[in-house]
Amino acid sequence: MDSTNRPGRAACRRAGAAAPSRPSALDALAPLLPPFPLRLCVCAIRLSLAASAAGWLSTGWAQAVLPPASPASAASAASAASAVAAAPAASAASAPDNTMVLEADEVRARPDQDVIAEGNARFQRGPMQISADRMTYEQASDLAHATGKVRVTRDGNVYSGPELQLKVERFEGFFLRPTYFFSRTQAGGSAERLDFLGDQLTVATGATYTSCRVDDTDGSTPAWILSTDRVKLDFANNEGIAQGAVLRFYGVPILAAPVLSFPLSDDRKSGWLPPSIDLDNKSGLQVAVPYYWNIAPNRDATLTPAIISKRGAALDTEFRYLEPGHEGRVDLNLLPNDRQAGITRSAFNLEQEGVLLGNTRYSTNVMRVSDDDYWKDLPRGINSLTPRLLLGDARVASDFGLWTTYARVERWQVLQDADSPLATPYDRLPQVGVRTWQPLIGGLEFGMEAEANRFVNPNGHRVGIAPDDTVANPRPVGSRLHVLGSLAWPFGTPGWTLTPKVLVNAASYRLDAPMADGRDRFHRVIPTFSLDSAWVLERDTQLFGRPARQTMEPRLFYTKTPYREQNELPNFDSAEKDFNFDSIYTENSFSGIDRVSDAHQLTAGVTTRMLDSGDGSELLRLGLAQRYLFEDQRITPDKQPISQSVSDLLLTGSSGLLKHWRFDAAVQYSPEQHQTVRSILGVRYAPGPYRTINTNYRFNRNDSVTGLPSEQFEVGWQWPLYGRPGQSSDRGGRCTGAWYSVGRMSYNVSERRLTDSVVGFEYDAGCWIGRVIAKRLSTSQQEATTQLGFELELIGLSRLGTNPLKVLKDNIPGYRLLRDDSVAPAASPTTP
Repeated sequence: MDSTNRPGRAACRRAGAAAPSRPSALDALAPLLPPFPLRLCVCAIRLSLAASAAGWLSTGWAQAVLPPASPASAASAASAASAVAAAPAASAASAPDNTMVLEADEVRARPDQDVIAEGNARFQRGPMQISADRMTYEQASDLAHATGKVRVTRDGNVYSGPELQLKVERFEGFFLRPTYFFSRTQAGGSAERLDFLGDQLTVATGATYTSCRVDDTDGSTPAWILSTDRVKLDFANNEGIAQGAVLRFYGVPILAAPVLSFPLSDDRKSGWLPPSIDLDNKSGLQVAVPYYWNIAPNRDATLTPAIISKRGAALDTEFRYLEPGHEGRVDLNLLPNDRQAGITRSAFNLEQEGVLLGNTRYSTNVMRVSDDDYWKDLPRGINSLTPRLLLGDARVASDFGLWTTYARVERWQVLQDADSPLATPYDRLPQVGVRTWQPLIGGLEFGMEAEANRFVNPNGHRVGIAPDDTVANPRPVGSRLHVLGSLAWPFGTPGWTLTPKVLVNAASYRLDAPMADGRDRFHRVIPTFSLDSAWVLERDTQLFGRPARQTMEPRLFYTKTPYREQNELPNFDSAEKDFNFDSIYTENSFSGIDRVSDAHQLTAGVTTRMLDSGDGSELLRLGLAQRYLFEDQRITPDKQPISQSVSDLLLTGSSGLLKHWRFDAAVQYSPEQHQTVRSILGVRYAPGPYRTINTNYRFNRNDSVTGLPSEQFEVGWQWPLYGRPGQSSDRGGRCTGAWYSVGRMSYNVSERRLTDSVVGFEYDAGCWIGRVIAKRLSTSQQEATTQLGFELELIGLSRLGTNPLKVLKDNIPGYRLLRDDSVAPAASPTTP
């Protein structure tokens, strides 16, 4: 006999393995003992249905452990009841999945009939729990009937209502006037009736759904609510079908559908998606309604018909596929009859990659549009960082141990503009090569690349744009074979490294037409020697009283490359490298193959860092570097020799000493001109989630495009403005709402104009988020395309309107979603 004292309650458990042959004296007296006045917890009662066959057994508080139900006759029910006597009781929290537990303030039972539980009744079978004021359980039919304050918890979902009738094993029955809450979506609603037609099928009549919190005392309605006449939830087929669905936002119907189909999980399902709305100054109002087609588990498509007020009807299509060995997507945007342009407009994009045979892999990327003005009129159709240079290429590569062979075809479409023409890159038709890197004996490292290219002017190339590309002397086209070789011998000790290296750049040209000097074939071989030495020294110190570790990292980089005349050679792919802390420690000041700068020079630099002794975070970094020339450099981008003995001085610094602040700066200073050539200054302030401000200032004394000084100031931010956001998971109060401002603005100080910018506002009401985003794309000094997008995000349901989140993430450093589950809830701004 086991006894546990609780205020007014007693749990009856069986400690022995066998049932007693007859009730004990305490068993017989139990119904006569008042539980509350004497504070006596009577636990001798074992609720053995077989032992109490003569009549009802009752107790002040009791627990019954019932066997798993099965379709049985009265005889089998009696047999099951008698089996309870031999089974130890278990609490509702610890009951195994195949065991049913019923407990209440008072339990009455007969061996082959009903079990009646009254007062705080609770029933459990596996993960499902039912609590109610009163509950009956018919063992023969496996039917549970609960009334009063009924509450059902199953898989984290909660149902509440006045009356429930349920066949437990088959999960069939009904729930009258229930309310429900779903844990995954943090949303719920109510219904007139809920019919359970098995584990996998539920039908709701007169159902509603919302994630908004409602104060029942003032009779208010949710900010948004989805009402339906009837909803069928088919979990086996992952499909929900709603009839007579109406979505209301603050009482105003914004979406209605006689039949609405939706998935019941994150799995894909065919159907219409929420519409999107855009507004811009060149196309007017754009309304699109996407249709998602789940073709197969490894294929899907999205078809998006749209109406553009100033241009006409359009259709955007996206097809994605994942096959054994390859995957990809195809996009086609079609505007059959543009009323403004008077032509058919289109954009095509293909991305595919995969494996052919063994270790042979391939990839294809093709982007094409119908006309030169497409990027200005319809920018949404171009998904490229360079919207006027559209690449189309196909490549294949195979690995053979440490060797890799590859082939590639590269073609460009160049979208020209009369006000700002572009100098175009060459097409490669084709590019074929082999490369390797191998460790050799004694620590030597060998690298080699051999490649053949055929260079052709691309579609969109215009003669006369580049200074050396004139009608009388157009830029050359032809073939090039080159070989790059390197042999390095790195060695060193902890804190010091030394790497001597020998490089060879050999190239042979064959042109379709002779150059100005009458030659159409050229050959050249240029060797290079470099020596790279670096140190890393450390010491423990303090920075403003803070324990820190300081590093001192000096570096010397020597380069020797003999002069070879190259100004008369064709230039297919070489350009001057950006002068920065990375490029100053390289052998060649040009990228590509066709130009190799002559050099007899030494680069010296040093970097010091202050690291936090605790977590190793960088508190401060300062660095400088400069190149010393022992001879004039004659191979230069402008073909003018560099006779100065030192290069510009590079200075860099960053600091994270102040909490929430980050400072970064880089300066290029000319000792010859005694002035700054370029500078970049950046400041970031981020005191917490959803609070970030970034500012950047850029100055260039000689802009590479205009040749004039240029200044640009940029600011990006995400910041709360007003209010305290409510959380949809907290259903205890109403949402007060919070306003956030987001954006990035770029201002060209030299031209006194605003360039590309994004500005918007977000409103978080707890159960819904509204966004208004304006985007300005500068297409020339006089023209710009301005777009306005709207989005209504109903938490737990869907998004309506244009999705601006990708625009915000791409343009605002540190931007965070207001409903990012990986971080804490959105910060509460201080009310102004």
